[in-house]
Amino acid sequence: MAVIRLHLPPDRSYDIVCGRGILGQIGGRLSATGGRRAVVIADAAVSATHGRRVAESLADSGIQVLPVEIPAGEGSKSVAEAGRVWGLLADQAVDRNTHVVAVGGGVVGDLAGFVAATFARGIPVWQVPTTLVAQVDSAIGGKTGINLPAGKNLVGAFWQPSGVFADIDALATLPHREYVSGLAEVVKYGMIFDPDFFAWLEANAADLVARSPDQLMHAVERSAALKAAVVERDEREITGARAALNYGHTFAHAFETAAGYGRLLHGEAVAIGMSCAARLAADMGRLAADIPARQDALVARLGLPVSLAGVGPLDADELLAIMARDKKSLDRRLRFVLPSRIGAVALVGDVDEARVRRVLAG
Repeated sequence: MAVIRLHLPPDRSYDIVCGRGILGQIGGRLSATGGRRAVVIADAAVSATHGRRVAESLADSGIQVLPVEIPAGEGSKSVAEAGRVWGLLADQAVDRNTHVVAVGGGVVGDLAGFVAATFARGIPVWQVPTTLVAQVDSAIGGKTGINLPAGKNLVGAFWQPSGVFADIDALATLPHREYVSGLAEVVKYGMIFDPDFFAWLEANAADLVARSPDQLMHAVERSAALKAAVVERDEREITGARAALNYGHTFAHAFETAAGYGRLLHGEAVAIGMSCAARLAADMGRLAADIPARQDALVARLGLPVSLAGVGPLDADELLAIMARDKKSLDRRLRFVLPSRIGAVALVGDVDEARVRRVLAG
């Protein structure tokens, strides 16, 4: 087991616990904070398994549990679903002494975190990510949100969790496609921060696809530590340091929106988005010409796509319009996180639209 401390001001600092068989520890941790009531918001796909294990841990620690099940899929990150959960909390007279515990992937974590941030002007939330993408990325750092038809995560809030429990054993139940999807975010950390980690991923790609526990533990722990370090430097995306985490995501969110939420898994969209971002950087002369191919080779070995070939044609004008609404855009001028080498990226503004079209055309 590894414990990574995310250092923020005392009222917002917390532990990220990574290990095997640790779901049963959350009851003791939450009880130690004085909590006596918890709303367990769980994805329908895991509510009867991991959600039940978390609920049992809480109950064993003397905590009253109120279960809430969320339909699986990106469609649950919606105004309608947030409203439904707000209503359930109101019906149960939930107050600021009640803790929310989010069990599932990024959809549940984002939705439950947003509900916790906004109900009663803020109640505590604990993240229990059961997908790889959530364990290495979305459950850490306090970004919460829901989608609108116009784009992903356009409504949200920064609301740090009280703790994160990343149980590696939970990943054994993931369908292959969803598990592999999470590896895109792992590759991202090597590309933006750590060339040695990127090389380690190249050397251990086959073991990661096979879910080897030792390699998987290292990948989750290292990714979580890198995410924690950048959140400490830029909790609310003010200095620009945290923008690096959006490498590939400007393209990815546009692909997800244009294709229809759920057609592409988030990690699949990120994999294609990273390929586009690297090729754009090379086209602009910011990146050595061999790096996009090296990144694509690793992504492909992990079983992820590097193009939209399997998705079908998406309209370039629509994609560009969606990108112009991206939170990183400034006065609707395109900005992208682009690499200068493996391990270093920068937020680049006023990117020529013609170059982006060239990249989108493949």
